Parts: sequence; C-alpha cells; structure tokens
Amino acid sequence: MSIRRDGLSAYIVVTAAYWAFMLTDGALRMLVLLHFHTLGFSPVQLAYLFVLYEIAGMVTNLSAGWIAARFGLATTLNVGLALQVVALLALAQLDPGWAIGASVAYVMMVQGASGVAKDLAKMSSKSAVKILAPTEDGGLFRWVALLTGSKNAVKGVGFLLGTVLLATLGFFGSLLAMAAVLAAILLAVVIAMPPGLPAGRKCTKFSEVFSRSANVNWLSAARVFLFGARDVWFVVGVPIYFLAVLSDGTQAGDRAAFFMIGAFMAVWIILYGAIQAVAPHILNAANRSEADLIGAARHWALRLCIVPATLAILVVLAGEAAVWLTIALVAGLLIFGGLFAVNSSLHSYLILAFARSERVTMDVGFYYMANAGGRLIGTVLSGLTYQLGGLGSCLATAAVLIAFSALAAGKLNPHASEDAVA
Repeated sequence: MSIRRDGLSAYIVVTAAYWAFMLTDGALRMLVLLHFHTLGFSPVQLAYLFVLYEIAGMVTNLSAGWIAARFGLATTLNVGLALQVVALLALAQLDPGWAIGASVAYVMMVQGASGVAKDLAKMSSKSAVKILAPTEDGGLFRWVALLTGSKNAVKGVGFLLGTVLLATLGFFGSLLAMAAVLAAILLAVVIAMPPGLPAGRKCTKFSEVFSRSANVNWLSAARVFLFGARDVWFVVGVPIYFLAVLSDGTQAGDRAAFFMIGAFMAVWIILYGAIQAVAPHILNAANRSEADLIGAARHWALRLCIVPATLAILVVLAGEAAVWLTIALVAGLLIFGGLFAVNSSLHSYLILAFARSERVTMDVGFYYMANAGGRLIGTVLSGLTYQLGGLGSCLATAAVLIAFSALAAGKLNPHASEDAVA
C-alpha cells in the first residue's frame, strides 16, 4: 500500500498528460475527416486515412507492454507525447498540390505515427491504475472508470475543438497550434514527473506479451467486436451522413455543418465518458463479486445489440433522409453511447482484474492490441458499408458485431486458472 500512496502524485501527472494527449487526438481526427471530405475524398478513401492508425495501434500495443516492462512506464508516456508532436508537425507539411493518391499515402503514414503515440500513452496510463489504485471496496473499478471516463470526455471536447479550429485557424494553422501546446506539456511532464511508477526489468522477454490466460484472451476477443461495432458507424458513416443532411453545399453551409457535427460527436463522447465514470454505481460494483461482474459483461452486450439493430430498421423503412429520422438517429446513438460506455468500462475493469501485477503492462498491451484490432475492422467496414449500403448498412453491421462480442463475453470464467489457455 505504501507504493500506492507514494505513487499517487505520479498517477495524477500521468492522467493529466493523457488528457492533454487525448484532446489533440480527438481534434486531429475531426480535422482530418472533415478537411479531406471537403477536398472530395470518397468514404472509402476517408476510411483509408485511418487504417494505418489502427494497424499501428495493434503493433504498438503488442510491443508497448514489453517496452514498458523493460524500460518503465514513464519512458513510454514521454515517447508517446513526443511522437504525437512530430506527427502533428509532419501533417502540417502536407502539400495541397499533391495528387490524391500521394496525399492519402502521406496522411496514412502520419496517422500511423499518431496511432503509435496514442497507444503508448494509453498503455502507460491504464497500467498505472493497476499499480497505484487501492484494492479494497471496489477501488480498482472506481479508478479505472474515472480515468477512462474522463479521458473520453476530454476526447469529446477535442472533437468539438477540432471543428472549431478548422473553421477558424484552418487545417495547417490548427496542426501547428496543437503541436506547440503539446510540446509544452511534454516538457512540463519530463521536468515535473515525481517518482512512483515502476522501473523496467531488463530481463523481460518479448515472448511474454502473449497471454496464457483464457479470460484475458476471451475478453480481448469481446473487445475486438465491441469496438468494431462502434467504429463501423462512428468513423465515416454518421459524420458523412450528417454533413449531407445539414449542409446546403456552400462554404458557409459546410462550416455550420462542421460545427454541428463536431458538437454531436463531442456530446456523444462526453456522455460516453461521463457514464463510464459512474459505471461502478450503475452496476453496483461495490456490492457485487467479480463473478457477478463477469456475468454482467454478456448481458450488457446483448442490451447494446438492440440499439443499432433498431436504428438500421428505421433507416431502411425511411428510405431517405427525413427530419424524424435524423432526430431518431441522434437519440438512438446517444442511447447507444450510454450502453456502450457501461460495456467498455466493465471490460476495462475486467482486464485489470484478470491481469497479474507482475505482467500487467503486457496483459494490458495485449488487450488494447485487440481494442485497436476492433477499431481497424470498424474503420475499414465503415467506409465500405457506407459506400455500398449507406448508414443503414453500417448500423446493421454494428448489431452483428455486438452479437459476436456477447458470445465471446459469455466464455469468461470466474473460476478459470490464470494459466488456462483459451
């Protein structure tokens, strides 16, 4: 317990740095999506811009756990922040005169670097919770929920910030401004980081990153499908659909639509983060056993599945954009966000509950590799399904993916041995 008390200040610094990072991450996503949509990129081309971001996240999470175990959590956090600054500055060098193919390739590479940066920072902060959080009275779940919920609320603000910056400073001015602010935060973290995070173990082998726990592996599978189900409509489908509905095609109309889309995405993410933060209370986690919470993972996934299935039916029945359909989509997607938040928070708690302290960074890294894999699947399917069948196709695919997530969650076993292989 002395390690936990002494490390509280380190946890606060890590969390604050992670918030700053996620603010730029959310803003960058909206900048890239909306800027290149206005340049005439198709839904599939827009999805390509984020593909390497997710692939890099998978590779990073698999190796970041080993890097942190070998070199320490402070190192991975600082490298993540520095790499994001480099990515922002590199994207600002994009030449508007380049051909679309060259622009797509360049942005993909820069987004790949940003994906590496994001997951280095994420793995560092999430692993710190396992090490520093109190273990009694549901303390681990509360700390996980608070970190994850607040992070997503900040990312939601970043979505809105991105649209505001695009409308005021433009694409290139926004990138330079964010790089300058994040560089200052990195300098402050390097100077002010107190002791408390564990140092690395030089003897750590890379082969240790692959989990032998059946529960970790099944939970990772559930995570793949859960986040694929969100991003299949979130990345391309809904923003482009709303832009088509809200804009009259003029420059002023586009700017107004950018702001409204950014506001919706921000509200969605902030609501998602707020409900994540109170998920322990929603689930009454303090008075429930770990076995009860494991069982709850499947039930909450099934509840979530109903929402995109219903919305997909409404889109098909409507046939074309209508005011009532837009209102129904906004309301339904907010409900989706609330249920999704409980599912996500429950998963985030369970991975730390399943992870052993001596290999927490590697189990967390493996799990977030699955998280990135789900986002990759959702990103690719988002552009593809929207181009083939519109928003209804995106939502129907989301329902199918959530059903698979529920099946994987149903395989979790509260009595499984830590070394049982799935």
